[in-house]
Amino acid sequence: MKVSIIVPAYNEERRIDRTLEAYSRFFEELRKNDLLDYEIIIVINNTKDKTEQIVKTYVKKNKRILYLNLVKGGKGYAIKEGFKDALKRSNDLIGFVDADMATKPEEYYNLIKKVNNVDGVIASRYIKGAIVKPRNTLARIFASRLFNALFRAVFLLPYKDTQCGAKVFKRKAIEGIVNDLGITQFAFDIDLIYKLRKKKFRIKEVPTIWADQKYQTINFWHSGPFMALAIIRLRILSSPLRRFVRIYDKFIGFIPK
Repeated sequence: MKVSIIVPAYNEERRIDRTLEAYSRFFEELRKNDLLDYEIIIVINNTKDKTEQIVKTYVKKNKRILYLNLVKGGKGYAIKEGFKDALKRSNDLIGFVDADMATKPEEYYNLIKKVNNVDGVIASRYIKGAIVKPRNTLARIFASRLFNALFRAVFLLPYKDTQCGAKVFKRKAIEGIVNDLGITQFAFDIDLIYKLRKKKFRIKEVPTIWADQKYQTINFWHSGPFMALAIIRLRILSSPLRRFVRIYDKFIGFIPK
């Protein structure tokens, strides 16, 4: 079995070296023991720092590490392009993980092992058995739970954590929805899960160990309102009113994607 792991990277010069070192070492050991083949696809999205130079050093050392360098930015766009690239080659599973290594390679492998009888597995910080280190402040926990409740209510999703940046799917699931995905900056995970479920793919939520990291590239408090607007926009796009949103985007385009 082979997995393609997509790592979107935006201004990650402080963390990408540690992440690539840990993930390549862990998955190379699995490959040598005939447990799992792998490739890691770094998708650099409009970065302004030295992320690309650091990634290139790993590409030279390991043929299973690949990278794309996109001019257009946005995490959702980066993952979608990573999906398209992964589908050009042979693999059984395709997933993605954040570049900050909040999800350690051992935990990502735990997701992979649980794909067996479903079409995809998403990591969760909010269900029984999950561990978050260090524990978030009460304000951050409240805000995060509030937005997840909004996501679940608007899209009628049964999952408690749609935003954790570690997910893996069977190839057929990604093939089935990649061309339907919108280029969403703030609502990509919701769009992905909603469209997978709409096409009857089975997605399982499993507890994970998640380690909060320094140097976050996204300000939650700044992004929160935009995420809420993006969710509402996405829900309208999935309804009979979608043509009005497209007209709005074309002529005004204030609501974030």
